[in-house]
Amino acid sequence: MQSQRIVKYQREQRSIQEDHLSIEAPLEIQIVCGSGQQRHKRSLAVTMRTPGQDEALALGFLYTEGIVAHSEEVIARNRPQRLGKAQIENVLEVHLDPKLDIDLNQLNRHFYTSSSCGVCGKASIDMVSQHITHLLPRAQPALHPQLIYQMPRQMLEQQSNFHRTGGLHGVGLFDATGRCLFCYEDVGRHNAMDKLIGAAMDRNLLPLRNHIVMVSGRASFELVQKALMAGIPVLAAVGAPSSLAVELADTHGMTLIGFVKKDSFNVYSGGERFRV
Repeated sequence: MQSQRIVKYQREQRSIQEDHLSIEAPLEIQIVCGSGQQRHKRSLAVTMRTPGQDEALALGFLYTEGIVAHSEEVIARNRPQRLGKAQIENVLEVHLDPKLDIDLNQLNRHFYTSSSCGVCGKASIDMVSQHITHLLPRAQPALHPQLIYQMPRQMLEQQSNFHRTGGLHGVGLFDATGRCLFCYEDVGRHNAMDKLIGAAMDRNLLPLRNHIVMVSGRASFELVQKALMAGIPVLAAVGAPSSLAVELADTHGMTLIGFVKKDSFNVYSGGERFRV
């Protein structure tokens, strides 16, 4: 968080005040892979993110892109020491198990993302969903409207930086009873989702077959894809879903909920999980 002196106008009054800004900075994710003399480093992605939880972000990104399937396939995560301090903070090396077979030439995605769009540059929509492997339980978790109504309040209570800046997306993980387990924030909605999935992977919680994820903004195609990669059967959003998000959710049996308020919401797919 960064302080900024601003001029505030309220009705006819002008005042000088201090405001708080969400920090946005680039993170370069590098992977070290291969075995023996063939071990090498490659810059995989640059994403604009809110600094903090970088290791969870990188792990979640590698998982949702189908590069790793288990946390054990990542043997180390560190900052490259040869760089200056400012550069070190914005570069993370992820060392993969030498036994992991990765054909980097087959990674057709151009891994440049921004804080607003993580899907930009994919070769085709087919490539987005090709790594979805978890079958979702058709009847679980059992949902009740009251469980959904109280989720935004719970998540907002854990979004400490949003209260001070108003400029961060939030993603919260809930259990089947509607209890918020943890929440991550970032200037990029896809980064916040990757942080949450990376944290769940570190805690050996994947796949999240009996959990619910809520996002503070709209439900984009990529957020649905990332949730499906983690085996999440229910995705709820404060905002609207896109047409492709609904199509992807419906194809894979996900319950997709939008426009969640304290007394209403819309169900776009997977309504069979509701008991009323």
